Amino acid sequence: MLGSLLLLTQLALALPSQSEGPALQPGDAAPALQVKEWVKGEPVKNLARDRVHVLVFWNTWSKVSQTCIPRLTELQKLHADVIFMGVSVYEHELDQRMVASFVKRMGDRMGYRVALDDVPDGQKTDQGAMWKTWMLASGTTTVPTAFVVDKSGKIAWIGNAGVIDQVLENILAGKWDTAAFRKQKAEDDVWLAAAFKLQDEIDAAIKAGNTKPMIAAIDEAITRLPRLEALFGSKRFEFLLEAKEYVAAYAYASRLVDGALKDDATKLNNIAWSIVGPENKDLETRDLKLALRAALRSNELTKGKKPGVLDTLAKVYFESGDTAKAIEIQTQAVELAKDDPEALKEFQGRLDEYKKGKPAGK
Repeated sequence: MLGSLLLLTQLALALPSQSEGPALQPGDAAPALQVKEWVKGEPVKNLARDRVHVLVFWNTWSKVSQTCIPRLTELQKLHADVIFMGVSVYEHELDQRMVASFVKRMGDRMGYRVALDDVPDGQKTDQGAMWKTWMLASGTTTVPTAFVVDKSGKIAWIGNAGVIDQVLENILAGKWDTAAFRKQKAEDDVWLAAAFKLQDEIDAAIKAGNTKPMIAAIDEAITRLPRLEALFGSKRFEFLLEAKEYVAAYAYASRLVDGALKDDATKLNNIAWSIVGPENKDLETRDLKLALRAALRSNELTKGKKPGVLDTLAKVYFESGDTAKAIEIQTQAVELAKDDPEALKEFQGRLDEYKKGKPAGK
């Protein structure tokens, strides 16, 4: 299966400059509530100092926002003393009646308070009071973002609403260290800023058709921030292959398979496919043993349930001369891909070629 280009997850953050940092940080007093109206639940005028509050910033056009709603509803039922509120921000249209309609359709599936950001009449939604004083002030533009405000009225946590469960448990149990989280978040912001900058450089190099200089750029970035290797290591390997630096490429990939990427099924699959994929059939040197190690580990991590991973593993076996094993694994890939017509056609085509004993793409 074709390996996808490197993506930086779904964190589309507007990061502040590294020197200044966000104006609103964990440990700071929570800004005031400034909503236009409450479309569901009892209105909240101020954040009570004796209650924990969870503010989730969302909008109706974000599918990711919608996927979090059922879990947030469960958490509100589980923690009845916590005040959950969804704040609709940055809607596509200034007419916010669509939010009320959406909430009404959701009914009990959206079991917590919902409010509209206070957008001045005639202004765009990026001028909403909550958008500016909470989201932009914290250096965040992604939804759904959650803020947990502790009983002292201070922000204890800022992050993706989809991973709030354990954080909230720790805060309620008095086991949360806001100062430590603030320090970690500052480090993460620097890391993410560097990651986005490097990704932009890589995209530009790919577009220009000149990726060789990016090998040194990735090396420099990883030396400065070792955590970046998990994001960009597989891309460095691909660039080494393009540069025909095969010895260095395979030595580096071997290190990745046993180290930084050993638990990343997607990138392990990408490494294997980079070696055996038909688009790379003209490689002067192919380390099939390395490809097999990467493909087997990827399949182990995905428990033999991912058709794309099985497709790669079968291709490695076929290119290694084990046609029987290739047919066995590719048959499994075809079975699991029945609900994906495009993938099914591609996988079945390779299975037919394996049965003929003719290498695919040659």
